Amino acid sequence: MNNHLTQSITTPETPSLLVQNGTHSTRWNNRLSKRVQAVPPSGIRRYFDIAATMDDVISLGIGEPDFVTPAPILQGGIASLQKGHTAYTSNAGMLELREAIVRKLGALYGAPAYDPEREVLITVGVSEAMSLIMQAILDPGDEVIVPQPCFVSYTASVLLAGGTVVDIPTCAADDFQVRPEAIEAAITPRTKALLIGFPNNPTGAVMDREGLLAIARIAERHDLIVISDEIYDRLVYSGHQHVMFATLPGMAERTVHLGGMSKDYAMTGWRIGYALGPADLIGAMRKIHQYLIMSAPTMGQEAALVALTDPRVEEYVQEMVASYDARRRFIVQGLNEIGLDCFEPKGAFYAFPSVKRTGMDEYEFAERLLLEEHVAVIPGSAFGVGGEGHVRCAYAASMENIEKALERMYRFMRRHG
Repeated sequence: MNNHLTQSITTPETPSLLVQNGTHSTRWNNRLSKRVQAVPPSGIRRYFDIAATMDDVISLGIGEPDFVTPAPILQGGIASLQKGHTAYTSNAGMLELREAIVRKLGALYGAPAYDPEREVLITVGVSEAMSLIMQAILDPGDEVIVPQPCFVSYTASVLLAGGTVVDIPTCAADDFQVRPEAIEAAITPRTKALLIGFPNNPTGAVMDREGLLAIARIAERHDLIVISDEIYDRLVYSGHQHVMFATLPGMAERTVHLGGMSKDYAMTGWRIGYALGPADLIGAMRKIHQYLIMSAPTMGQEAALVALTDPRVEEYVQEMVASYDARRRFIVQGLNEIGLDCFEPKGAFYAFPSVKRTGMDEYEFAERLLLEEHVAVIPGSAFGVGGEGHVRCAYAASMENIEKALERMYRFMRRHG
């Protein structure tokens, strides 16, 4: 076999490929799409990968409930399988589930009377719904305003759909709320949409009705689509009342509401999310969804229907919320006492303390804390601008593990704080 060149393939569709000594060397300069290359690697995964190689690690990194899915929901999923309900559902999801979502949001927040057949879509988690709406509305060069820090998939969803992210940082001095004037200043002729997520991951920040009304007025004035990720809607504390953005005056016609079962009902692995909004936008999302997914998991949908309709489930939800609230108050007090200044989060299950007193940046802090004390946290800037100098601590961990983590962090701060 010729060691220098064994095969050369050149076609109008395929650039030259050289095969040398059983390995491929290519002259493909554009093998990957520019969209994929523009998406940075997840800033979260690295710390999970390191932690997986270590013993006795306490993780405050993962944003997942430590509760098992409530028993009535589990029973609903098991019953679905036992009945042999293992086929596809409608592309849009079970009609009964779509109807139940509309009723539930109406009862909780006074949601608009969405048409379950045309204005509701069941998705594989909120992440799929986020990707679908971006693909449905964006053309190359269209801009989406994204307040940051934010969940890591927000920026990626915009970029993978060919859009441009216009980030506006929030800060601890404002309790990580979005300033309406910052949104106004970021708007250009190419601005197509505004993406907001409250209660917020990673900061735990919430927005009150007055602040959301100011954002709504800007969206109406500039004819923006608003994508509102409200996956943590039930997880709010300190007397805060969640406001569904689509219920604000004039917003139903321009808002795509994203929600799901993962956080409120401890159903992360069931992968059931949903989107509600104007029929043209939901219809476009459904078109993409039917080619990519077909339908969300059937047993997950039937379990979600139980979650929304069985009156026994509400007691479980309230118990989880009360437990998170106790953990929230405990971890925030503990972080402040050991010298990691932390504002009071009023939603989700994350604390977002500053590490500036240590003289380290957030990446060095997270890495050294993991290696020295076996506590995993996530650098704040992994979630975008505004996260610099902070780390995310998820208090979805057990109270016992939170207490142990704080003890280890105290030792760490004694050495470095």
